[in-house]
Amino acid sequence: MPPPLRSRRCTLRPLQRADLRAVPTRRDYRRQRPASGTKCVKWASVDLDPVITVQDQKLTPSSLPVTFTVADAVAEFPAGSYDVITCVATVHHLPFAQALACFSSHLAPGGTLVIVDLPQARAPVDHVLGALAIPANAAMGWLKNKGRPSPRPASMTAPTRAADMTFDDIVRETGTLLPGAGLRRRLFWRYTLVWHQP
Repeated sequence: MPPPLRSRRCTLRPLQRADLRAVPTRRDYRRQRPASGTKCVKWASVDLDPVITVQDQKLTPSSLPVTFTVADAVAEFPAGSYDVITCVATVHHLPFAQALACFSSHLAPGGTLVIVDLPQARAPVDHVLGALAIPANAAMGWLKNKGRPSPRPASMTAPTRAADMTFDDIVRETGTLLPGAGLRRRLFWRYTLVWHQP
């Protein structure tokens, strides 16, 4: 069984041509700086949990152009057109079809939607990948913390929701809503979805 995920964040980048490597995600945007030569003027971060939002604001260097909003990522999506929208451990908290429709409608022509989320494990391949992820997950934690115990990260304190769609369900619905999207199963109980707005 996958570890519980507690993030409901979407990160958005306004309509400005920029290097995709500059796109922030929940795990690493605090460490990133806009790539040299980027025209990205600001990032927007949306999370439903006000406590997590405050903690993320404290951990984000004030020099980074990030706007934090406590809101429902679908019902209260920030106005505007975006080059890139990333959602990490978010979509399984939202109505899937509505979320994809909302995100795609806010992408600029040529914009990119990147989703990293988790499916409900039901197929044999899901269980095989899950079994492989257990020792890999432990090894990653050990390497990250150099073998020392570490406190629970603040991002692991938000409420959770189990995934209710299988990978096959996700592929089927995505094919209808976002033709041409690329989907892949990943290690650590995740899948990725990448779609480019025509």
